[in-house]
Amino acid sequence: MREGAVRTQRRRRRRPRRPLRVAALDLGTNNCRLLIATPKHGGDLHIIDSFSRIVRLGEGVAETGELSPAAIERTIAALKICAEHMRAKGVDRVRAITTEACRRASNTSLLLARARNEAGIELSVITTEEEARLAAMGCAPLIGPKAEGGLIFDIGGGSTEVIWMRRDSNGVPRVIASQSEPVGVVALADLWKERRSDRAGYAAMRAAMIDRFRPIRARMDEVGAFDATTHHLLGTSGTVTTLAGIALGLARYDRARVDASWHRSADIVAVVDRVAGLDLAGRAALGCVGADRADLILPGCAIFAAILEHWPCTELRVADRGLREAILRELLAERAP
Repeated sequence: MREGAVRTQRRRRRRPRRPLRVAALDLGTNNCRLLIATPKHGGDLHIIDSFSRIVRLGEGVAETGELSPAAIERTIAALKICAEHMRAKGVDRVRAITTEACRRASNTSLLLARARNEAGIELSVITTEEEARLAAMGCAPLIGPKAEGGLIFDIGGGSTEVIWMRRDSNGVPRVIASQSEPVGVVALADLWKERRSDRAGYAAMRAAMIDRFRPIRARMDEVGAFDATTHHLLGTSGTVTTLAGIALGLARYDRARVDASWHRSADIVAVVDRVAGLDLAGRAALGCVGADRADLILPGCAIFAAILEHWPCTELRVADRGLREAILRELLAERAP
């Protein structure tokens, strides 16, 4: 073999491998969201692509028990776009999950088959326990360093997860208790759509949610005493990030400003009161809300208010992260192929 050819082969052997590219797809009751990442030094994530679209997959499920044909069509269209993003970025591994709407619907198998056949995406319906585990894993790094623990809550489209994390003797946050309640912004909006959405209607919705979450607090009290003075709230969801964006005075939503931001709970309550005083057009005009979410923000506010009622922490930290980030970390932790 010629000397030049030998040098060429050596250079090829020395060429570093392309970093592993992983994707996490979270198909929720309201949103279809994708993140694609590679590893960074120190175990962090380098996000190289993202996609999000409101599909309202769970619209009507609370009433009919089925995914509607229109919701399935919207979702398949979004999944095809996700598939294009993953192909363009050369994704090596992917995990695609779906949650409450698909847990409840009787025709979920139809969606799963179409996702597989038309978009090439293998969706997995995860349990409420797995959803809570991923939410805790994704948000735990944001528990304040001086706090004894945090109450993580994820107000989704079809369900709300409540996870209590407390530091162990080594200072590592551990899950003490978690519960999932099958009510979220889409489900509650569907149930409430024939009722008033003014201040009086909001007050009734809030009272109903306080009653609904009372048994969850009681079950957690059986595990241990939650001290609101040494814990803080840690919220992750469109509702909480939107309220935080309004509290920060953002004309448009800015993830960099919102994610990991700290707020006084009283300040977010003031935003809720402001939102409750607006009509649908007024809510849609808020830069961080928009027309797509205008009918969902008030149900989200009612669920948030119920959580604050039962876990009255004075501080709230907001996370624009959760399930997808946890999935990405687990995919990157797997042994390279």
